[in-house]
Amino acid sequence: MALTDIRPSPLAGTWYEANPKTLASQIDTWLEEAHTPNLNGQVLGVIAPHAGYKYSGFVAAHAFKTLQGLTPDYVAVISPFHNYSPYPILTTSHQAYSTPLGNIEVDHSTLEELQKKIDIPITKISNDKEHSLEIELPFLQRVLKKDFKLLPIMIRAQEPEISKKLALALAEISENKNILFVASTDLSHFYEQNIAHKLDEEMLKRFEAFNPESIFEAEQAGKGFACGRAAVSTTLWATQKLGANKIQTLKHATSGDVTKDFSSVVGYGAAVILKTI
Repeated sequence: MALTDIRPSPLAGTWYEANPKTLASQIDTWLEEAHTPNLNGQVLGVIAPHAGYKYSGFVAAHAFKTLQGLTPDYVAVISPFHNYSPYPILTTSHQAYSTPLGNIEVDHSTLEELQKKIDIPITKISNDKEHSLEIELPFLQRVLKKDFKLLPIMIRAQEPEISKKLALALAEISENKNILFVASTDLSHFYEQNIAHKLDEEMLKRFEAFNPESIFEAEQAGKGFACGRAAVSTTLWATQKLGANKIQTLKHATSGDVTKDFSSVVGYGAAVILKTI
């Protein structure tokens, strides 16, 4: 079936390069320069930042490098939804996402299967401007050499109960499908560098503890921040149900490390989700 209804990229040329060769070369260079440890176990997913590539691209490369050689049939990219919406969970109504590296088909039949497993509506929208989901796609296009179908999920609601329901539904449909998970989040926003490091260290510890509830608790207590806390928590609960038992942080940096302005920075972290043998 020809893909005729394609979501155009609102980010190409601003958040990342619009020229396909330049974009591919930039991503490949970051992937080559990213040093990741030997991983003990099966990779079920990653946690990656979602700022403009000049700020967070190198950090993101550390997460996506762990996906090289994998051949998932589907990738569930779970992100926040930064704009106002009355809907708790959203997805795209389009048949595919477009990036300068090509189109990625959305699997609406699997999304419909997901909807049947959860009593919260997953609302389809068109021509959204959400950056936190799209920004992960060119990396996936460079590291995954086999075609995959996309399951795009944007979470506006920030309640643990909604995240957990969505996670259990995702885990249920994943039991008979080869699905890889990508959780999209940045960390603290607009703190001075030293404070940002402390806040981000605490939030990354919460990720590594594999306790999704504690991610929400850190935010409520002001001990750590993640704009994609619901996306990460959903991903952790889902992969935990599928046997994952380890989160390994791979890289942390801030926008200040790039701009050299340390007075007000945004934090970025990369991590891998593992099912250890």
